Parts: sequence; structure tokens; C-alpha cells
Amino acid sequence: MWGFLNEYWLFLLLAYYLFVLFFAVLLILKNKNPIKTFSFLFTLLVLPGFGLLVYYLFGQDYRKSKIFEKKYLLDNAKIKEWREQFHLDQQEQEDFEEKYGEGTFKIYRLLKNNEKAILTFDNEAKILVNGEEKFKRLREDLNAARNHIHIEYFVIFSDILGNELIDILCAKALEGVHVRVIYDDVGSSIASKVKRKMTESGIQHFAFMPVLFSNTTSKLNYRDHRKIVVIDGEIGYVGGINIDKKYDNTFENERFWRDTHLRISGGAVGSLQATFLLSWNFVSKSELVIDNKMFPVSNSENVNSTAIQIAASGPDTDWANIMEAMFCAINTATERVYITTPYFMPNDSIMTALTTAARSGIDVRVILPYDSDSWAAQYASDSYIAHCLDSGIRIFRYTKGFVHAKTMIMDETMSIVGTANLDYRSFSLNFEVNALIYDEAINKKMSAIFLNDLNDCEEVDLERWQNRGLLRKLKESFSRLLAPLL
Repeated sequence: MWGFLNEYWLFLLLAYYLFVLFFAVLLILKNKNPIKTFSFLFTLLVLPGFGLLVYYLFGQDYRKSKIFEKKYLLDNAKIKEWREQFHLDQQEQEDFEEKYGEGTFKIYRLLKNNEKAILTFDNEAKILVNGEEKFKRLREDLNAARNHIHIEYFVIFSDILGNELIDILCAKALEGVHVRVIYDDVGSSIASKVKRKMTESGIQHFAFMPVLFSNTTSKLNYRDHRKIVVIDGEIGYVGGINIDKKYDNTFENERFWRDTHLRISGGAVGSLQATFLLSWNFVSKSELVIDNKMFPVSNSENVNSTAIQIAASGPDTDWANIMEAMFCAINTATERVYITTPYFMPNDSIMTALTTAARSGIDVRVILPYDSDSWAAQYASDSYIAHCLDSGIRIFRYTKGFVHAKTMIMDETMSIVGTANLDYRSFSLNFEVNALIYDEAINKKMSAIFLNDLNDCEEVDLERWQNRGLLRKLKESFSRLLAPLL
């Protein structure tokens, strides 16, 4: 009996590794990033069974070309049409380079080369610290909506906060306001009865790339990580804060949640609107009729002259717009680069840019969580710390709670607030959106917020960090191999 069982398991093991050999050949033939390829091969080899499941869910991207190539072409055509029809472009200010510096001008031109990333100068921007600030202002704006409300979120939970906001949306829909909602099917959890209520109230809502048990292949790879609200085409929100009560510290949550969001009025709202509408056409599988109320003419007399550029990226874009913008910002900095991110798994390009900047005398500081919400992400992020410290980058770990903000501050004029983390998933797999703000006053406020957050951080000492235990180092190194998959 035991001999039969041993032969049976030996046969299964042999069959499994034949499968592994087959998938390894497929992976190698794709000529993808060798680090990512090795990560999948490593997982397949050392985690029998589970490794195959991971590859099935995350490793295959044959659907990408089928899904997104056509979308990319249609999106480009639509952007051109909307820019011409609604006059979304604004003339380049002659003194922009002189006013904001050569480095900032270079970033602007980089994104301008992608026709989706236009620059507008007639904006007013408000930095919102934590969910309690964001949701207080958002409730007011939602209740004041007259024509339409567009919402696109990675996480919408029908908890006490989510239900409150959904009730507002339902009430506005019953008043005749057009309410359209996109939620990611993996990140969100909306009760069926709440969805029925939304539908009965007149809200149109769609899940982004729904995950079905019969057809989940590769869909976990391409998630809508954006957080966008557009109200009447005049007010826009973008940043790191999802719709979930844990993001709002007025509720009794397990721990304090530190996050950053941005409220915009002015021409940049048109770019957020365009990003939403492209997603809407994709998820609804129909083309929405666009009118002037979606792209109203900005009343520049009532707003400050803050220059903002909206950069969207994802599997449907030709270039890694957000990653390239960050790379360019780091490389062109002359004084400082301040970064806050919950997940720190930079690719080789970003890591080289950061370490080179620090070694050349740039003040590079990074705030990370002390305790992450994912043990794998925690250990993978920690594996980069020693190299950063050795290069002169100062690392601070946030101890007050969990830091989820995704921000970057470069020199005295440029700031970034958005949805993208410094990791492989945000750079190449997820749909993300960031606001690049070219404004000294906003930069000064963002810097003050960053420096204030340092009061709730513990700076990592290189000598002490190098003396951490061998078991922890092994966990970090193993998790780092999986970083392209996390």
C-alpha cells in the first residue's frame, strides 16, 4: 500500500514538473522582464501546486493585447475629438520654463508628448489630509451637484461610510442628477441589496473587469486602482483615499490611517473627466453621449492660477507615464526629493534614480509604514532599505498608524498626489492616475505636511538595520523575489 502511494505521489510530482517545464518555456519565449520571469519560475519550482495557481492568476497576459490594444486606439481617437470639440488645450505659457525651472519644464514636456497628458493653468487645488478632511468636503460637493456625478474607485465598501455616501448618490439620482459609478470588482465589496438600491434609484454602475469563477485568468493582474470623483465637470478629486471607513479616523478603527487626497477646480478637472469617460466607455461597453455640461468652460476669474497636469497610466497606455514622470522628477531634482508611499518595491529604473540622486547630494527622504497591511509587501519593501541607506537615502518608518499616502515633492515647485505606489504593480499592471502640481504654494504646504509626518516616524539607522536577525533577512529576500507579483 505504502509503495503504491509513494509511486502515486512520485507520478504526480513528475507530472507537475513537466507542466512547470512547459510553462517555463512559454514564459521565456515571451521575452518579458527577466526579474519578473525569474520570480514566476521560482514560484513554480519551489511551491508545487500553489505556484501553478499563482501563475494561472497572475502570470498570463495573453488577454492584455486582446483587451487593451483596441482600447488604446479608441481612447486616443476620443481624446483628440474631445480636446478639439471642448477646447481642453490651453496655450503654453511663454514663461513656464523660466518660472518653474528647466527640470519641471522637462517633466511637463515628457507628459505632453503623450497626447492625453495636457497641462492647464487655471486651477485651484486643495490638499486634503486624511479621510476625515476628504469626506467632509466630498459630502458637501456631492450634495451640491446639479448635473452629474462620476465616481471611479478601486475600493468601495458598503460599510457605514460607504452606505452614507451611496445614500447621498441615490438621493441625487432621484433628483435627476446623472450618477455613474465604476468600482473595481476585486478591490470593492458592495452588498447585493445596496446595488439593487443604486439601480432602483437610477444610478448607473459597473464593475471594472468582473472576476468570474469560470474565467479569472489574468484578470487579477489588471485592476482599476484609480480614485476619481468628478462633479458637474467643475470639481474633481484624486488621491489615495478609498471609500471605506478605515480611511476616516472619525470612526473607531483598528489603527490610525494617514492618507492624502486632492480637490481640484479648474481646467484639470477636464482631464480627470476624460479619464473617467474612457473607463466608462470600456466598462459599459457603450459610448456615452458627451455634451458641454461634462466639459464646462472654466471661470478662471474665480480660481487661482495653479498649473496641474493629470497623468494616467495602465496596461492600455503606450508608455509608463506615471513611472516615467517620477523617474524624470528624481533625475532632474537639484535640492530634494520627498516621497511617501505605503509599498516600496521600486523597479531598477526608479531605484537607480533615487540612489544616484542621493549620492549626488540631493536630499532624498522616504516615508514608509512601520507595519504594513500585508506581510509580504512589508518584507519585500524592507529588503530595499539597506541599499537605500547605504546610498545616502534617509528612510523613515511611520509609527502612528498606517501611512497610505502616495506623494512626491521635488525641489520648490513640483508636487505629485495620486494613486500610484512605488511598486511594480502600479507601474505596469494597474490603472493609475496622478496629479502633477506645478506651484510653489502647494509645494510648500506639501513639504510642511511631509515634515510634520516625520514627527510620527522612526528614522532607520543603517548599523542597527544591518544587525537585524537572519530569519528576518531570509523573509525579506524571499519576499523580494515575489515583488513583481505582489
